[in-house]
Amino acid sequence: MMRKTTRVCVFAAALLTGFIAAVAARAEHTRFWRQTDYAEFDKGTAKGVALRSDGKLMPAPKFAAFADPNMAYLWALRMDSRGRLYAAGGSDAKVLRFDEAGKSTTVFESSELAAQAIVFDKDDNLYVGTSPDGKVYKVTPDGKKSVYFDPKTKYIWALAVDSQGALFVGTGDKGEVFVVTSEGKGRSFYQSDERHARSLALDAKGNLLVGTDPNGLILRMDTGRMDAGRKNLAAGPEAGASFVVYETNKKEVTSLIVDSRGNLYAAAVGEKQRAGGAQPMIQSFPIVPPPLSPALNPQNLSAAIQQAPAATANVAVNYPYFPSTMGGAEVVKISIDGSPQTLWSSREDLVFALDQSPAGKVLLGIGNKGAIIELEGNDVFSSVAKTASAQVTSLLSGPGGRIFVATANPGKIFTLGPGFESQGSFESETFDARIFSHWGRLTWWGENGATTGKVAFYVRSGNTSSPEKNWSPWAGPIQNSGGETVSCPPARFAQWKAVFLDSDGGGTPSISWVSLAYQPKNVGPVIDDIAVEDPGIRLQGFAAVASASAASPLAPVQLRLPQRGTASSPAVFVNQEAPGGRPPKIEIPPQGFSERGYQSVLWSAHDDNDDDLVYTIYYRGEGEKNWRLLKDKLTQKHYTWDTATMPDGAYYLKIVASDSPSNPASEALSSERESERFEVANTPPRIEDLRAQQASPTVQVSFKGISSSGAIARAQYSLDGGEWQIAFPEGLLSDAPKETYRLELHGLASGEHTIAVQITDRYENASTSKVTFNVTANTSK
Repeated sequence: MMRKTTRVCVFAAALLTGFIAAVAARAEHTRFWRQTDYAEFDKGTAKGVALRSDGKLMPAPKFAAFADPNMAYLWALRMDSRGRLYAAGGSDAKVLRFDEAGKSTTVFESSELAAQAIVFDKDDNLYVGTSPDGKVYKVTPDGKKSVYFDPKTKYIWALAVDSQGALFVGTGDKGEVFVVTSEGKGRSFYQSDERHARSLALDAKGNLLVGTDPNGLILRMDTGRMDAGRKNLAAGPEAGASFVVYETNKKEVTSLIVDSRGNLYAAAVGEKQRAGGAQPMIQSFPIVPPPLSPALNPQNLSAAIQQAPAATANVAVNYPYFPSTMGGAEVVKISIDGSPQTLWSSREDLVFALDQSPAGKVLLGIGNKGAIIELEGNDVFSSVAKTASAQVTSLLSGPGGRIFVATANPGKIFTLGPGFESQGSFESETFDARIFSHWGRLTWWGENGATTGKVAFYVRSGNTSSPEKNWSPWAGPIQNSGGETVSCPPARFAQWKAVFLDSDGGGTPSISWVSLAYQPKNVGPVIDDIAVEDPGIRLQGFAAVASASAASPLAPVQLRLPQRGTASSPAVFVNQEAPGGRPPKIEIPPQGFSERGYQSVLWSAHDDNDDDLVYTIYYRGEGEKNWRLLKDKLTQKHYTWDTATMPDGAYYLKIVASDSPSNPASEALSSERESERFEVANTPPRIEDLRAQQASPTVQVSFKGISSSGAIARAQYSLDGGEWQIAFPEGLLSDAPKETYRLELHGLASGEHTIAVQITDRYENASTSKVTFNVTANTSK
């Protein structure tokens, strides 16, 4: 048998840090697959079902497709005074108007890459900001288009119109805000130290709010001292004076909204640049639009990551532009008194858009997942909808309680609400029991009718990791939350589905946890590897080592550790008798110490049922047929024994593992494995024909070493009680069980001398002998 071992030095510190293995407690075969928290539910598929951060499933607001404008991405949604919806985007700058049926009419086009921002004044004049190297266009209600203002900047990020008709333009890459009168005359209103004025809003007092990049500032600018008619741009000295309302923890403020009470909400994304570091990267995401012309395919539209030198004030921004994916996002609320409060944060998700639901809850448009999140308050949030697009870029409250949703990659428009989905469904992730299993009772718990008929459950099973093909049909409906045995065939995989039947009356039903009982078929344990240690090693547990006597310490030695098996770990389960699960046992490998006459063995084993195992060790001599019991009822995976009672010779071990502690006797299974060949050798070698003869001017010493356990390892001698000196056999190599040694001693004084010789075999068995001789005077000359 080939040796499959690894040598590792196992000392006390290494035991604690490097070789601690968690082993599950005693396992009964009835187990439960239970899902109860957000992370577990988030792996499932929701259709018309909202997932709350506190781990509850409940009906989601109605979510439906409204229009597909066949555009790569949409940036902004707005409504005119007649309630008609407009959407701006690209890849060629375009603004569309939609009727109630979602049919579109193009109201604006230009040669720039994107219509980045749109806004209406009180007369329904439409203003369109384009990028890059863009302009502000004006489109009158009768469709006349003209260049309204050219700021001579790279990017136009945001537009806002105040109550007196002044148009504010947020730009980059110099972070400048412009103000334009009703006649199209503009001037610089605020020159920021930031590189981009990324978002704009107006508060209840008419002050301008600006979100910046790259320091994530929210600025407030007083517009009240400007000329009342806004026709004279020679405003007073305080016009455009700024005050930092709040500095976010993120790099870029992507959205600002103000509620009816005057509270400000801000979304910020990205990781800020560290002082003295290089400019952060701004990356464009690859576009996956509906079919476009060859010149606008995804590869042409995606741009490489660009990084500007630290010394320049400008940062290259690629189009189509999306904020950096690094650094996550946060949403903050700034109350009327100026006090800030972080409402939500994420290390992974990005927020591109904010709005409020008819109930006053803040809605977040999420990037990279195309989702909509609703903030419930008290640090609870819900994922209420998910699109097939990569980013939700704009949210807009419409008439009748509807929220319009714009997306990118590809660009589409959806509606959210009013009311809840009539029959939302939620499919769990596919559960892998790891072993062919029988399925038992499905139970769950919830509120507001979830246990009394408002929710129906279904279960299916199969033997492939994907449930799409060749699985059993859905078994159900199951509406008794107290438990009902599912009628699914035994299989390795399972999945459950919840269907919300009624969202109206008596409150909105919710599900807090779902549990499915199952019993895996018992499979036998597996012994992965056996490592027989070198002779003369005794194993001791960690506690024994710690209490070893300091007066006679044992020398630690390297152990050969068995390899662990490659079988997958069993599924996580909750034990029936201990619903909270038992804490794992800690299995610490023993430590090895040198002690002659002892033999040790270690092995590794696993059981896919996670059963407790008991081990029996047998041995037999080479050439023998019968196995003899060495030790039984072992629960640890190592053993040491004294070989003094075993005759010298070659042996084999057989280790048998049984799962009987966790199974009835009629169902217990076992497996076995034989070790490699090893030898027991306790008989020391012999020294024969030790002689010392005077042969002037030297003394010649000769002897023979004979070992019954293989080659002699070494020989040494000591003259007159002096230090031991190494001795080589004839031929120099010590590679035979019988060796002849010849020594010449020079310069000995006259008189009696004693020479002692010692030979040692490879098992550290040693023999010593001596001879006394006389040296005459002439020998010493």
